[in-house]
Amino acid sequence: MKYALSQLRADVERIYQGQKAAVVNFGGVIARVHPKQKHSITNLIHYLALRRENLRPIQNELHDAGLSSLASAESHILRQVQAVLKRLGTKIPKEEISPGDAASGLHQIRQRAFALFGSKEDPKIPHLMVTFETEMANNYAAVKALLKAGMNVARINSAHDGPKHWKRMISNVHRASKATGIPCKIYLDLAGPKIRTMLLGKGRKKGSLKLFEQSLFYLAELYATFDEKECVVGCTLPGVVKDLRIGDRVLFDDGLFEAVVENPGDQMATLRMTRISAAKPRLKPEKGINFPDTALTVRCLTDYDKSVIPFAKQYADILGFSFVRSAVDVAELQDLLRKDGSKTIPIVIKIETFEAVQNLPMLLLQGMAEPVFGVMIARGDLAVEIGFERLSEVQEEILWLCEAAHVPVIWATQVLETLNKSGIATRSEVSDAVHAVQAECVMLNKGKFLLTVLATLQDILRRSEGHHVKKRYVFRPLMIAERFLGVF
Repeated sequence: MKYALSQLRADVERIYQGQKAAVVNFGGVIARVHPKQKHSITNLIHYLALRRENLRPIQNELHDAGLSSLASAESHILRQVQAVLKRLGTKIPKEEISPGDAASGLHQIRQRAFALFGSKEDPKIPHLMVTFETEMANNYAAVKALLKAGMNVARINSAHDGPKHWKRMISNVHRASKATGIPCKIYLDLAGPKIRTMLLGKGRKKGSLKLFEQSLFYLAELYATFDEKECVVGCTLPGVVKDLRIGDRVLFDDGLFEAVVENPGDQMATLRMTRISAAKPRLKPEKGINFPDTALTVRCLTDYDKSVIPFAKQYADILGFSFVRSAVDVAELQDLLRKDGSKTIPIVIKIETFEAVQNLPMLLLQGMAEPVFGVMIARGDLAVEIGFERLSEVQEEILWLCEAAHVPVIWATQVLETLNKSGIATRSEVSDAVHAVQAECVMLNKGKFLLTVLATLQDILRRSEGHHVKKRYVFRPLMIAERFLGVF
């Protein structure tokens, strides 16, 4: 061993004192959460205090000494540190021993998953959420078959169809649930801001705009005036263009086109196309736009979302909150749900922007104003925002922090997507699905082979369940923790 045990003990004791000091410093924060969340916010702060450290040298020495390396202890981190100190010879006063051990941490997460997603037949695998398409409004047999195949939560996206169709979908779920005796929760997704392309100038009549790498074009508000001979792409979300700054990246069509801002403006910004990864260099209308470097000032809760809330409160069990960026966004929705004093419903905060990742501890803190809430790792837009090469790393960080806060997580987007569309899975997506066992719920998109996907996914998850706790992580400093602790 490179360290003497006395030095190792001194290092762990320093970490322990830092954890205790952080809770004292955050006393006001802890007082703001729901009474049922007190233990969870305290554990999260303990974890963040630990993760601002570079633990890798200490972890190696702990491992060599036959002690816990403090990994895989997110749900009960203070108790784990105390257990290590005890083995190193430090006496912890009885009144300081944390009541939150591994069993209680796991129990807390499972209880909240049950409160959020309901009961399920197999306790060893995550809940399964299925995205409904329009057909489910008129196909009771298909809904019943999904229930019998393992669906626990039916997801309805308010960006599509309307209340008339949603009611039919929900009615079919309730009818099938009553007939089969299989419970199923209703999850309604708020649409969020619609950030899509619209061709305004050159290329509008042909239906696509031909672009080249290093070529210049404009991103404009829909009300902007321009020369129709110019290459102009409109943005369907008002107020975005004025937030752009020189050097900001703008991504189109799930990141297939990447541009940077060369000349910003209130109504029109000049962009230079820096990368085209599409098979054909043509940008079409109704394609998504992402702004990973831009601090957008537009609200993420739209007027349309607000109009959907009464329906959600009457018919849904869970409300999904799209494109969240800050704790202020979450507080706004929470206030609206409490507004008339009627029953409220738990929300799921969807992490799909770079800002949301950076602000995750604050989002969790605001979520804790309610007794139960969830987090969705919306990996589609998130991968575009942060870069595909960082997705694996970031989704691990989200899982760690949510486990420390005892928050149920939904693993979403493109789970067995090729199998769902074609009937044949790729090797890489099977490997990806294995990791979904770390979450409390797995979301499937709509597709032709949903029954096959449900059967395959359950088989994968059951085989993975007995192995996923065997990984050993090393903890470098977590910038999310440093940023959060530095605010207060």
